[in-house]
Amino acid sequence: MNAPDPPRADDGEVKPRDWAGALPSAKADPVAAARLRDPQTPPPQLYEKRKAVHNKRIDGAFRRFKWFVMFVTLTIYYVTPWIRWDRGPYAPDQAVLVDLANRRFYMFDIEIWPHEFYFVAGMLIMAGIGLFLVTSAVGRAWCGYSCPQTVWTDLFQHVDRFIDGDRNARIRLDKAPWGPAKIARRLSKWSVYLIISLLTGGVWILYFADAPTLFRDFIALEASPVAYATVGILTFTTFWLGGFMREQVCIYMCPWPRIQAAMLDEKSLIVTYKDWRGEPRGSLKKAQKNPDKYGDCVDCLQCVAVCPTGIDIREGQQIGCITCALCIDACDKVMKDIGRPRGLIDYATLEQCEAEAAGQPATPAWKALLRPRTFIYFGIWGAIGAAMLFALGTRSHTDLTVSPDRNPPYMLMKDGAVRNAYTLRLRNMEARPRDMEIGLTGLPEGALMWTDRIGSEAAAERQVVTVPANETRIVRAYVTVPQGARAASFAFSLTSLDGQGERDVAETTFSSPGSE
Repeated sequence: MNAPDPPRADDGEVKPRDWAGALPSAKADPVAAARLRDPQTPPPQLYEKRKAVHNKRIDGAFRRFKWFVMFVTLTIYYVTPWIRWDRGPYAPDQAVLVDLANRRFYMFDIEIWPHEFYFVAGMLIMAGIGLFLVTSAVGRAWCGYSCPQTVWTDLFQHVDRFIDGDRNARIRLDKAPWGPAKIARRLSKWSVYLIISLLTGGVWILYFADAPTLFRDFIALEASPVAYATVGILTFTTFWLGGFMREQVCIYMCPWPRIQAAMLDEKSLIVTYKDWRGEPRGSLKKAQKNPDKYGDCVDCLQCVAVCPTGIDIREGQQIGCITCALCIDACDKVMKDIGRPRGLIDYATLEQCEAEAAGQPATPAWKALLRPRTFIYFGIWGAIGAAMLFALGTRSHTDLTVSPDRNPPYMLMKDGAVRNAYTLRLRNMEARPRDMEIGLTGLPEGALMWTDRIGSEAAAERQVVTVPANETRIVRAYVTVPQGARAASFAFSLTSLDGQGERDVAETTFSSPGSE
């Protein structure tokens, strides 16, 4: 790459570069340098102390939707481990269970085995693409409504209102000196925090074992130490993150606000303050005296008062905005009270805002969803889901794997026959025992097989074994080929002898003298 030409004067003479102007940090500042060397000068502050956020209660369409989402999500979390699901006498009856001991994952009629982990990977991919879809369509709606941090923080903020009162009462209580009344309120509130946190941590472990049994053992102090440690950790994190850190998790700890900035464009729906309509701001009295001088924003700060992260949406998009839209409810209420049209703060795209600022009629927000990017994300998400459903519907519940012995690779029998040994893993993925037939294909006539349970006197080309429900049975199989017969590769077959008649085939090799 060629270096840029140096600046030249009108007569062609090279001018010296002004590095101080190009790089302000390179400009000498003797006063600042002396101040930094002064031991009495305190170091610059790199951390701003948290300012408590006391959001105000508001009622409106988005607030009611948040109530609905919170109720649904908390109900799913706390109730799901207790739902029973009949899978027969040989499988657990818990609807959703992560059975680590037996390496199974149950979700109603779906049972995932360790070798089917690609289903779990598919669900994670669908969750990620679904998050991309929601973000590209309606911004950080996941953060504003369904994120666990948001749901539990919202729950704890309702506890604050119930015990300490609404916003102004909580601010006064914060500023009040510590006394019996304040201590009593704080202890009451923190006790409720602790109960919610303990229930949250306690329910989590119920997803990994039979819920009623583990609950009884936990109460009787007979559960595993791992269970108590897990509950303790989750209780502490819920108590601290939901009760005290709150918006700091969204602003400082969570990576998603940084990632979502790359996924938004001028066509994405976001919560927007329409400054061309609201500015310049002025009180209602000033606006009534000079209606042409002021915009619709009366600077009431209600949008700031209701925000769970304490931001001012009028300053534009910022990392603290979780798109919960409570500021829309607050602003619409004020606009209704003063007789002005709603929508000063609203869901809108940047394109829609520019068009509306230019005098064009407002476009319905839902039309922003009808664009190629949204359909592409939805198509990918739907295709992965359809592929997983197809794989679940067509998968076999019978599986066979074969491992030939390597040392020794073969044995010569006294009658001249050659014997190979194999380890077979017969997998029965049904919730009932099944008889299964092991067969040989591809070997010369006279090839026989017996197992560690069926002696050589009963050797045959096919053998029947019983595999317990939801288990993998390991079988040692011995295969012989008559003297003089040549065999290189063949296959074991496994066929269920029930009405399903499922079949699986595993290819392997047969070793004999001269085949090495």
